[in-house]
Amino acid sequence: MRAAALAALGVAASLALSACDDTSAPEAKGGANGRATPGPGDAGPTAPPAPGTYVFDVPPGYPLPLVPADNPMSTAKVELGRMLFYDRRLSANGKVSCATCHQQRHAFADGRGVSVGIDGRPHPLSAPSLANAGYHARYGWASPATETLEAQVRAPLFGEDAPVIEMGLTTAALREAALARLSADDRYRAAVVGAFPGIAGLGFDAIIKALASFERSLISMSSGIERFRRGDANALSPAAGRGAVIFNSDYKGAVCHHCHDGITFSNDVLHASAPFAAVVYTNVGLYNIGGTGDYPPGNQGIFERTGNLADRGKFRTPTLRNVALTAPYMHDGSATTLRDTVEHYQTGGRLVASGPYAGDGRANPNKERGLGGMVLDERDKLDLVAFLESLTDRSFVENPALANPFPADPSFGE
Repeated sequence: MRAAALAALGVAASLALSACDDTSAPEAKGGANGRATPGPGDAGPTAPPAPGTYVFDVPPGYPLPLVPADNPMSTAKVELGRMLFYDRRLSANGKVSCATCHQQRHAFADGRGVSVGIDGRPHPLSAPSLANAGYHARYGWASPATETLEAQVRAPLFGEDAPVIEMGLTTAALREAALARLSADDRYRAAVVGAFPGIAGLGFDAIIKALASFERSLISMSSGIERFRRGDANALSPAAGRGAVIFNSDYKGAVCHHCHDGITFSNDVLHASAPFAAVVYTNVGLYNIGGTGDYPPGNQGIFERTGNLADRGKFRTPTLRNVALTAPYMHDGSATTLRDTVEHYQTGGRLVASGPYAGDGRANPNKERGLGGMVLDERDKLDLVAFLESLTDRSFVENPALANPFPADPSFGE
């Protein structure tokens, strides 16, 4: 039995590594991102970065995030963004921060089925994890036009294209009041000088760029897969190794890796070496109201942007990195546990037996055709969950450099 488990682990390692490596383009070699990440074939030491240069914490051979030319990274800018990310004064009522819905212990998700705005109303969508946010080609669950972190930051701040008020800075007066609160803090006056030399003071252009820079710094690439690759034979348990085989093959109908692949464990990826953006929106059969293909009103995926009936129920594929920390699952939190999620794909969709959303999601006409169900046995399911749990990166969720910079100050926090 032990020999069989180790054999499975060896196969799993090779498959899992192919899932982690993105070989669509050569690795990044510097540029606006700062120091290049040395690849396996690079010879000699890399020169130390210049003071203030931001260095992404990515493993050797992995590509760097793509950084906009008009918002280059710097350590000072990332630190300013970190301050703003945790500052409750950046909301209309002074009670919530970006970290309220993106908490480090939940891999920068919030552990809720759906998020709640400052007005107390539930958002129709859950808060996605910000782990490796700099590698996304698109942002939001169903916002195809949102192509950069800088563009995404505007939505929760200003309520742009949002069904509920998140940060609540929806008017010029509210924005000016927030700026006045922040600008009165000496720590911001000093931080802005370092992050944006030459500007007169803190404004929303600087706020947006600093927040995007901090979110771009949220690199999580030290899970069991990476540790196993670096030679830690105990980084993956035999169960997780067997689960990796299931995940990375079409074993018994499991097609996980078709949507959850590459460095982000998603099919939404863009990086400094990629020749083009890759993003896919998928209907996984959560609903089929009345057999019509409908999803709940106001929560129908990219259909609400495109108006194309074939797009009903299609959402961006989330990352699986740290997935054990981001429950509940799906865009609306409708799967409580990892086991529930596995069972959803085992049956090929969800049957809602009664109520206003009753319908058989398994028969949704827009459901991805490859999601026909699996025939995993009980051990297979446990092994698959074990592999998903192995994608947790404790160094990421425990990194003090990503945490609240002023925990004793009541203005800062979740």
